[in-house]
Amino acid sequence: MAGEIFNLKALFFLFKHLLRRTGNQLNLQGKLSNVHISHLNFQKYSYLANRWEELQNQPLLFHVEGALLKSSSLFPYFMLVAFEAGGPIRALILFLLYPFVKLFSLVDEELGLKILVFVCFVGIRKDSFRAGRAVLPKFFLEDVGYECFDLVMRCGRRVGVTNLPSVMVDDFLREYMGVEAVLGRELKVVYGFFVGLMEEKKPAKIVLNEIFGEEKGGANVVGIGCYKMPLEDQLFSHCKVICLVSEAEKKNWQVLPREKYPKPLIFHDGRLAFRPTPLAFLVMLMWAPLGFFLFMIRATVAILLPYKISVPIFALIGLRGTLSRPSSSNEEKSRGILYVCNHRTLLDPIYVSIALMKPVSAAIYSVSTITERFAPIKTIRLTRNKEEDSKKMEEQLSQGSLVVCPEGTTCREPYLLRFSPLFAETTDEIVPIAVDIQTSMFYGTTASGLKFLDPVFLLMNPTTHYSINILEKLSRGFTCGVGGKSKFEVANYLQAMIAEALGFECTNFTRKDKYMILAGNEGKI
Repeated sequence: MAGEIFNLKALFFLFKHLLRRTGNQLNLQGKLSNVHISHLNFQKYSYLANRWEELQNQPLLFHVEGALLKSSSLFPYFMLVAFEAGGPIRALILFLLYPFVKLFSLVDEELGLKILVFVCFVGIRKDSFRAGRAVLPKFFLEDVGYECFDLVMRCGRRVGVTNLPSVMVDDFLREYMGVEAVLGRELKVVYGFFVGLMEEKKPAKIVLNEIFGEEKGGANVVGIGCYKMPLEDQLFSHCKVICLVSEAEKKNWQVLPREKYPKPLIFHDGRLAFRPTPLAFLVMLMWAPLGFFLFMIRATVAILLPYKISVPIFALIGLRGTLSRPSSSNEEKSRGILYVCNHRTLLDPIYVSIALMKPVSAAIYSVSTITERFAPIKTIRLTRNKEEDSKKMEEQLSQGSLVVCPEGTTCREPYLLRFSPLFAETTDEIVPIAVDIQTSMFYGTTASGLKFLDPVFLLMNPTTHYSINILEKLSRGFTCGVGGKSKFEVANYLQAMIAEALGFECTNFTRKDKYMILAGNEGKI
């Protein structure tokens, strides 16, 4: 009887706490029509609509997850950290604990946040954590509301405020939003490892003085936040005016178009090709055993069966594709043809071989020994020594056709990396091929993960769609031998030719650039 009374009291106090919080929230929204609430100046978000010129030289504080991002859920970002930086087991633990985290958040949002941070970061080495730079920016950009983004980018000085750990948002805000400072939560580190605890916040006045100077201290700063902010202890309490965004307004915002990104998103890492909401992650968990079984079947079919039999089977089990080729045939001569294609996944040469319906060899740079041994086509391992690699390619071309990917590494986005010119001097018999792929659940490439798992994740996708576009053979007037062109001219010409066929954009980035950005190394295995 006493236990039942205790439970009823606990439920009563919980209900009373929730009612008080809801009442305060509604009270705040109701008073927005009055400009002043105590010493603070609140306005609706529409207050800034006709003040574009005033904002150009105005310092701005904006709340990242409360105002800039359309979604109010933080689960996908923590799940990305847990899965990509901590591994599948940590991600599963986070998923199982999330219902309890939501329950705790109803009572104390800070407690729920601390649980998420602890589960995702405890035990992770600080120096090896690169998810904030390599993984999260893509998902943040895809969740940015265009209307708030447009307003924020008009301000001269921008400072991002977030309740998330700084390591999660710092690179995104500095690289893509051009902020002057990021005011987030710092994580405690012991012997080089995160311990899953956050440092205490600095006093708001001190932080603003450090950014804007003691003479201003945020007195002329405009703030953009949301109704759910705890205003009594936030930096926004020192702004001259605070514009609040409602959930209804955010739902009507457009997603930031790719062409409006302040900086092109060319490189990103991670295995998950979808936004891991709780429901989407549950679907992935349910699919994973079947996906691994499908991988075994697909790999076995690719290794053991001839193309004429394997292609229809692939179509039945989710590996589909389209093939385009010129009306004039590129007939192979005795010395062989060099097929030059852009690089999307490890399986590009295999799909090219299937499209040609004949065995070809593949010139590869860095690939795991396991993958090389199980490859259904012959592989020629290059060493990055120009003389030795050129000799290997010429020797193979004297025996048959060869596929080479001059980018040297994969790129997921609609961009082409700079083509290495090594291939241009080996032969004048060159056929360019434009390849692209769409996956539904996992990426089959990685810069910082285990390379031998690349084909596993790729073939675990429920469906994939490869498009192979075989272009006209390179005119002899654009070759190094008969045409007298330099190898750089040939490489650049082919890069532009393939980019035009795919609707992609050419870049000057190289393999080294990609790995330095995503993994902090030069990409050597």
